[in-house]
Amino acid sequence: MRRSTTHILTSHAGSLPRPDDLIELNRRRMNGEPVDPDEYAAHLRQATIDVVRRQAEIGIDVPGDGEYGKAMGQRVDYGAWWSYAFQRLGGLELMMDASEVPQNPPRTTIRLTTWANRRDWQAFAEAYADPDAGVSPRARTGRRFMLPVCTGPLTYTGHDAIKRDIENFKAGLAAAGVEEGFMTSVAPGSLSRIGNTYYASEEEFIYACADAMRAEYQAIVDAGLILQLDDPCIAENWDMFNPAPSLEDYRKFTMVRIEALNYAIKGLPEDRLRFHLCWGSWHGPHTTDIPLRDIVDLMLAINVAGYSFEAGNVRHEHEWKVWQDVKLPEGKVLIPGVVSHATNVVEHPELVADRIVRFANLVGRENVIAGTDCGLGGRIHPQIAWAKLQALVEGARLASRQLWGGAVGARA
Repeated sequence: MRRSTTHILTSHAGSLPRPDDLIELNRRRMNGEPVDPDEYAAHLRQATIDVVRRQAEIGIDVPGDGEYGKAMGQRVDYGAWWSYAFQRLGGLELMMDASEVPQNPPRTTIRLTTWANRRDWQAFAEAYADPDAGVSPRARTGRRFMLPVCTGPLTYTGHDAIKRDIENFKAGLAAAGVEEGFMTSVAPGSLSRIGNTYYASEEEFIYACADAMRAEYQAIVDAGLILQLDDPCIAENWDMFNPAPSLEDYRKFTMVRIEALNYAIKGLPEDRLRFHLCWGSWHGPHTTDIPLRDIVDLMLAINVAGYSFEAGNVRHEHEWKVWQDVKLPEGKVLIPGVVSHATNVVEHPELVADRIVRFANLVGRENVIAGTDCGLGGRIHPQIAWAKLQALVEGARLASRQLWGGAVGARA
């Protein structure tokens, strides 16, 4: 994983705004309307090349593919980072409404509840039900959201899709003259938040997810790319228990998912792996988010080189203080979010710099890569998303001047 001894590197959490023509093609495909496969492939490839170029032009040091291969059929889409995997796995049937409780044989005394029964959603029920409140895209669209149920042996069938995504991304990196980029893939714990009627236990199902997804992890690393493992469930699941569990029970529940992830990436080079944690990407109050302090040791137990997490929104910005007491292990990198997906307000570069400098002073300037709280695509307007990335780059340059002094040196 790229490091710098001359300036603060910049990256982001993955999802970037898709062009309207690609969204329209995805919408048609999702609705079963005819779309010429060659036309779709050409649009997707060119869009990926273009998004890498735009990141490079702005000054993002470690760009991604924007998650363009993870189909979005509408501009507002909080779930493509996760739902893309449903099309790449065998053994699933689309048969469960998202309002239902996942059919997982419980291994522990605590169990995930429905989306609508989440504690934050219950505490602010009127806001979540109001399509003009700005907290629930589902309330605005009024569409049912169907989830799959695992009804047979789980197998990875997405070899052609991940090969396509890798080839498109590498073409974009080459065209932009960028040496390193990252691709995201869903972690077993987050993937397993669907129904299961085939595997005898919750733990067996999670490990089946790990076995299946390893093929995708391996493909990304073998291509010479950085693999980012997306696993919001490590933090977000806390709100999906109603009533709230004890912290001890939750940590045990979460450790099963961390052990499954470490099992899935065993043997992969640690310095090519990074992990993304968030508290869910929806626009809402988030009053029931679990404190980072209660799970930071669990996050650091994941065998990766870099840790991406929310640190730029008003619910979690104060948690930079956690690193006053927690020592970052040797050889690890923090990728704190210093601009947020949770607001339309574009962060001032000086604020971005302040956030970066706080972390750098605690863990070392060479151990910080400036990032975003979560993916910007599907969550805020494209024009605002790109303005936030520009603010990220400008803030990193200001921070670099403070941390290294004088003019920022050549890229390294």
